[in-house]
Formats: sequence, structure tokens, C-alpha cells
Amino acid sequence: MHRLGYIATIIADIGDIFYFIAPITCIPLLVAVIFSEWNMLVPMAAVPVVFFCFGLLFRQIPRNTREIRLSTALCSVALFWFLSAVICGIPFVLGLHMGFTDAVFEGMAGWTGTAFTMMRSLDTAPHTLLFWRSYMQWISGIGIIAFAIAMASSTGLFRSRMFRTESRDEPLMPGVITTGRALWQIYGFLTFFAIGLILFTGLSLWESVNLALSAVSTGGFTIHGGGILYYDSVLLELILIPIMIAGALPFKLYYLIKENRRWSLFGDEQVKLFFALMLIGIVVLSYDFIFFNNMDYLPAIQQGLFMTVSALTTTGFQVANLHTWASVTLLFLTMLVFIGGASGSTAGGIKLKRIALAYRALVWWFRRLFVSGKILVPFRIEGRVIPRATAELETAKNMLVIILSVIIIFVATLAVLQFHLTTFNIMEVLFTIVSAFSTCGINTGYVSPDMPVISKWIFILVMWLGRLEVIPVIMLFVAIFRGPD
Repeated sequence: MHRLGYIATIIADIGDIFYFIAPITCIPLLVAVIFSEWNMLVPMAAVPVVFFCFGLLFRQIPRNTREIRLSTALCSVALFWFLSAVICGIPFVLGLHMGFTDAVFEGMAGWTGTAFTMMRSLDTAPHTLLFWRSYMQWISGIGIIAFAIAMASSTGLFRSRMFRTESRDEPLMPGVITTGRALWQIYGFLTFFAIGLILFTGLSLWESVNLALSAVSTGGFTIHGGGILYYDSVLLELILIPIMIAGALPFKLYYLIKENRRWSLFGDEQVKLFFALMLIGIVVLSYDFIFFNNMDYLPAIQQGLFMTVSALTTTGFQVANLHTWASVTLLFLTMLVFIGGASGSTAGGIKLKRIALAYRALVWWFRRLFVSGKILVPFRIEGRVIPRATAELETAKNMLVIILSVIIIFVATLAVLQFHLTTFNIMEVLFTIVSAFSTCGINTGYVSPDMPVISKWIFILVMWLGRLEVIPVIMLFVAIFRGPD
């Protein structure tokens, strides 16, 4: 498949997705009507109109259906995510007269589920745009779940029948549609349950809906400039913790519970690792707050608990000023943000599954070094032995993503420091880059509307790369500038 034909297939696939998503983006128009914000109807209507028109146009492009590759799908997803961020930034240009870069940044932050923002005043912004930010993160959350599960189903390591048919003769599409409906049902149930819990704190329905959409999607947008601290409510912070955790756990397990195939979440390796890291994080952060910041025990534990969960789930809700933290505390939080939540969840980061697989691969490789080459050392996943060729391929791909992630973070940090003389120290800039890559959004204060344009575009690219776990974006660039082999 030559380059033009390959790119044409990618764009045609994007047309199908645009055509599907256009009606979904009409929901914020109801908010404009409810709050009588008539001046927001045109800016918000522009989004579904652009999606629909480009969807119709792109679907007319001839595509190569005789040779369908996984790389084509990955490139389509990467380009779709970027174009969606651009299109979703239109209301900020038309409604708030934001510059193009700031609008794309806001769209990318919303579409990747990152809590960074370029809006100068949330408290005076139109209700429609505030809801649009929360709604963007909620939509992208279910999208990334489907993408992650589909990718897991394409490997030979893990048993995942969620996007596979029960027999080879059965067509694939009914299985995908059935599973998609189930995921929407689970996602919707968690969202309505979260709204109910937040209403219990005494917040209004408007506040509860926006917080629930951001918490379940582990996105982190809030509708007040003060963030979670605006509410000054310990009860709200405690209620948000299980909601953030629910969004960061594997949705595959919710699906299995729904289908009566499993009754416990704790049989999954990712869940065990998540709670182990959460416990370690709470202990370390609480100790540091007491030892370095001279905080009392109860406030230290409360802040350590909330910030650990917010970082590990990559939600980005913030109840602390990171400028007051010791460097070692910030470095530890950087590690939690970099790891992130579970694969097949709404969370960002390099994922718990990848960390577990990397550890297992390192142990396997070192064990093989200490035995004779004639001895077969098995590689086991989920209780079954994986063929050596498959194990070596998949573990190498896993380590490649981790290495590329570290390189991207290093290069991005170097670029930001090179082009911007800032009063923020290296540790604070590094943490913010990691927070962007893991689509977390906990901010040291560096990210603001006043940062240089080049820094904004570095962060846009980092959020894009991090949300799709590097490979799809790199493959897209290869397809555009070199073409497929």
C-alpha cells in the first residue's frame, strides 16, 4: 500500500468516527438553552457541524479494503485524537476569543483528560463552556477504554475475548457492538452513581454533574479557579477518592462482573498493584508532610491520601501547593504520576499492566542468564505459559514504550528549559512534563496562559503522545513522512 493510498485509508476511517461522534457533541447545546446562554449556541453548534461535515467528506475518500493493517487503525486513532482536540477548541475561540494555540491546548487537555487549562477565569466563564470541558473529558474517557481493550486483544499475552468472537465463523462486528454497549452501560452507571454520591455532600446538581464527569473520567477539570479547595469540604474530598479509583481500575473487570463471570476485583494483578502503590504513597507522603512540612498528623494523612489517589489515578484534582513540598516528596509523586492507573481504564500514565509485565520480563531474562541455554525457562502470564517467541516480542514492545516515554519526557523537559528562562526549578518543570505526559494535570504552577507559545505546543504534543502511549503517534508521523513498507 503506497503512501497516498495508506493516508487516504486513514482519513476515510476518521470520517466514519467523525460521523458517529457528531451527534454526541450536541449535548452541550442543551446546557446553553437551560442557562439561556444564547450567545453560546453558535460556538457550540460549530463542533457537531464540523464533525458531521468533515465526516461526510472524509467518508467519500476511496480506501484500500483489501489490505487492512493494525498500523492503519493506530494511525487513524492518533490523527483522530489530534483533530478532535483542534475541533473541540472552536467554542473557546468563538465564545471566549481565545487564541488558536490556547484553544487547541484547552481542547487537547479536555480530549486527553488532563487538568491543565488556559482559561484565565473559570468563575466568570459561561456555564456552557464549563460543561463542555467536563463533557470532553467524559467522552474521551470511554474512547480510551475501548482503545486500550482493543489493543490488549491484539496481543498474544493476555486472554481478552471482549473484542473477539466466540468462534472463528462468527462475524466480529456483533461482538464489538455488544461489548461497546456494555461498556457504555458500565460507564453511565458509574457516572450516575458518582453524581448521587457528590449530591450527598450538599453540592448543587450543576456542581455534582461536572465533578462526577471529571472524576469518573479521571480528567480533573473543575468549574472554579480554586479547584477542589474552593469547596473547603473534607467530606467531598473523601467521596471523590472512591470515584477516582473506580475510573482508574480495569473496566474489563466491571464487564466480567456484569456478565457474572467474576465477583471480585481483587483477583486481578493490576488491582493488587494499584492498592499496594496507593498504600505506599499514602505512607510516604504523610511522613514527608509531617517530617518536612511540620504538619499535624490528621491533615498530613488527609492530604497524603487525596494527593496519592489523585496522582496514581492521574485525575489531577489538587488540594496542595506543590511549591511548599520538599524535592524528594515531589520526586516521589512524579513516580506515581508516571506509573498511572490500570490498562483498560480512563487513567493515564504508562499503566500498571506495563509495570508488572516489565518486572516479570526482567526476572525472566535474568533467570535465563543463570541457567544453561538448553534449559527452557517458561514465561507465565495469568497462569499459562507463553511461547518464547511471543513473550520476547511482546515484552520487547512493552519495554520500548517505557524507554520511549522516558526519552520523550527528557527531551520535552530539556526543550522547555532551553527556550524559556523560568523561575521554576528543574524538578518542578520535570514534574509538570510528567504530569502532562500521564494526562494528570497536577500543576506546580508552570502551566498558565502566560507561558511561552513554544512551551504550550510542547505540552500539547506531550499530552497527545502520552494519552495514546507513544506508538500510534510515532506511527502516524512515519506514515506521513516516510510511508508504509
